[in-house]
Amino acid sequence: MRGRMLGFDTRSGAGQISGDDGRRYPFATADWKPRTPPRAGQMVDFDIAGDRAIDIYSLGGGGLAVGDRNRIVAALLAFFLGVLGVHKFYLGRTTAGVIMLLGGTLGWLLVLPGAVVAVIALVECIIYLATPDEEFERRYVEGERAWF
Repeated sequence: MRGRMLGFDTRSGAGQISGDDGRRYPFATADWKPRTPPRAGQMVDFDIAGDRAIDIYSLGGGGLAVGDRNRIVAALLAFFLGVLGVHKFYLGRTTAGVIMLLGGTLGWLLVLPGAVVAVIALVECIIYLATPDEEFERRYVEGERAWF
């Protein structure tokens, strides 16, 4: 069956899925198969045992839920608008985005800071493209929210 992740509490290891049949199904950490933790709004495929969801898998694609980030979009933003830090804002790294925005705009007055920001953005574009989807998800979407 398919459904949408309603929520997951990492402390208790319990979560709940809203199935396409309109019912809600609780589940435990052991039922979640991907290596990255589940998040609210994520589309999933699962089996049912009694009133519980088991063997739960994330469905790739299918639109962006709240909190989802796509590595190709991030790479394109870094390539075309990276000097303004747009890719950092997209990834939820607001402080780093502001720093890149200031360095990329005001930094051109001093030449060097603007050039450095442009090189950093290009390198990040390459990193995003070279990172596998699962690793990108772990590092930039699910991972700890670093300021950079």
